Order: sequence, then C-alpha cells, then structure tokens
Amino acid sequence: MLCSNINLENKTVLVTGAAGFIGSNLVKALFNSFNQVTVIGLDNMNDYYDVKLKEFRLNEIESLSECKCGASWQFIKGNIADKQLVDSLFEKHKFDVVVNLAAQAGVRYSIDHPDTYIESNIIGFYNILEACRHFPVEHLVYASSSSVYGTNKKIPYSTEDKVDNPVSLYAATKKSNELLAHAYSKLYNIPSTGLRFFTVYGPAGRPDMAYFSFTNKLIKGETIKIFNFGNCKRDFTFVDDIVEGIRRVMLCAPEKKIGEDGLPLPPYRVYNIGNSSPENLLDFVKILSEELLLAGVLPQDFDFDAHKELVPMQPGDVPVTYADTSDLERDFGFKPSVSLREGLRKFASWYKEFYM
Repeated sequence: MLCSNINLENKTVLVTGAAGFIGSNLVKALFNSFNQVTVIGLDNMNDYYDVKLKEFRLNEIESLSECKCGASWQFIKGNIADKQLVDSLFEKHKFDVVVNLAAQAGVRYSIDHPDTYIESNIIGFYNILEACRHFPVEHLVYASSSSVYGTNKKIPYSTEDKVDNPVSLYAATKKSNELLAHAYSKLYNIPSTGLRFFTVYGPAGRPDMAYFSFTNKLIKGETIKIFNFGNCKRDFTFVDDIVEGIRRVMLCAPEKKIGEDGLPLPPYRVYNIGNSSPENLLDFVKILSEELLLAGVLPQDFDFDAHKELVPMQPGDVPVTYADTSDLERDFGFKPSVSLREGLRKFASWYKEFYM
C-alpha cells in the first residue's frame, strides 16, 4: 500500500462541481473526516437537470458545515471555463488540494450538445491545469470516466489497456483530460491523479441516469426503454464507494522524481473506481422494481412488464462496463463493496422522502 503524504487538517481544498452528485457527497465526507479543513466549492448551477436538486445538496452541506467545529465552507457560483474567475480563486485561496469534478456529463447529451462539452470538459479543465501551474498545489485529483474504454473488447477494463477508441464526444473529452493532465504533470511537475468512475448511482443522484429516470417514468405510468434488448451490463458503483475512493486518493499524491535526463518524471496516476460486478440491465430493472415496491414508491400491484420495452442499442453506448480495480486495492487497500440491491434500497428510500 502507498503511504499518505498529505494531511488535510488546516488545509484548503477546492472542489469543483460541488453542487453535483459526487461533489456534494465528497464535501460532506471531508467535513466528516477532517478537522479544521476549509472547503471552497465551485459550481455553475446549470440547468442540465433540476437545479432544485443541486440546491438540496448545497443545503445539506451548509447544515453539516455549521455542525462541524473548525470546518469552513464557502460556495461560489461560477464556471471553470471562466479563466479569470479560476485564476482569481487560486490566487486568493492558495489551494493545497484541488478535486476537479466539474464537467458536462452524459454520453447521449454530447451527441446533440457538443459545445457544452468543449467548454466545460476541455477549456474548463485547461483553466484548472493552468491555475495549478501558476499557483502550485500538493495534489490535483480529477474525474475521468469508464467511457474512455469505448469499444474495448477485453474485460474487465484495466488502466493498462489502450483507450484510443471513444464512441462519444463525452468519452473523447475525458480521455483528453487524462492526456492534458499527463502533459502538465510532466512539464510542470504537478502531482495529478485521474479517476475513471463506473456508473455512479445513489440518493440525490443525477436524474438522467437510468435508475433515476426509470423511476420518474414508472411513477408517471410511462414505458421505460431497455437498450440492446437488455443485453447490456453495467458496473454500478454506489456513490459512497466512489467518494471513499476519492478521499483516500486525495491523501496520497504521486511522488515527484527526477529522471535520468535530469527532467521531472510525471507525478501522474490513473485508477478505476468501480464495483467490479457488472449487472445485466434486466436484472438491474428487476431489483430496482422490487426496491421501489418495498419503499412504497410504486403500488404493490404495479405491472412492470406492461411498462418495459426492449429496444436496439443507441449511439454512444457500449454493451458492457467492468472495472479492474486491482491497482486501487493494491495502493489503497480499498475496493468498492456496496451491492446493487443495498444501493438501490437507499435510493428508493430517499426518493420516497424527497418526492412523495
């Protein structure tokens, strides 16, 4: 295992995308884990999905931070694509650790709205890298995605695999993030770690994700579409497991070393964070339906078969995602472990309380 070389107590952390699903949960985890930590949250609060959900997450952070002695929380509404804003924040706060989770998410949305992906995922990430260059940080951690594996046939997906076959613009931007981070790590000795997330789900998640959108459709009596006629598998990863992985990685920056040529070796790493247990979509729908019934989100006599439609594969999708997390286990002694049923049970309970 790697040894921690960063202590976050009395440090200042920037979390971009702080009102997002993963970002908000990470901020709460930091306050629960460390004393005297200052967290600056940045998010543009766009309307890609219901802003009220983002406001709910921020309210939870605010309530928690008020209860934690020594914790300091500040939220800033702004866009990482705004270079002047990003530079001013780095100059003012002198961040010790940066976690860049701000990004335009969604595979299918990228097909019809490419501009937003270039702005946030390319220009925005470039601004973060430039700021880390001019205002050095101990560690830059950033979100990549399992989408970078594209049409790879070999499973499970390993970080050692070649990932040059993206099937969506979203995937291409995430691979670009890894390449840019590697270049900046090499040129400017910036310790950086990229994390490839696998199908993250849980309470207060993204409404465009299948488990959430299926639930919304079912309570309205609408039909849900199951792509590739159900012959898809996804490595569903509960948000708490994702956050725990991020938290551990934050504390262990890649070491700065000098190569034989007298130049820095890039202090750069990439990890998968996934459950390493792909679930067939039909089984996933079955478990979701059972948990929605148990939570009282849907009536006991609900006819699921009448509300399912098996359809062909859609552009940008892949038939399977499957994380090889052996590197994560080796370096941090951590492996995501929350089962799909346990995670969907927590989601269904939250959904009932939040919406009904």
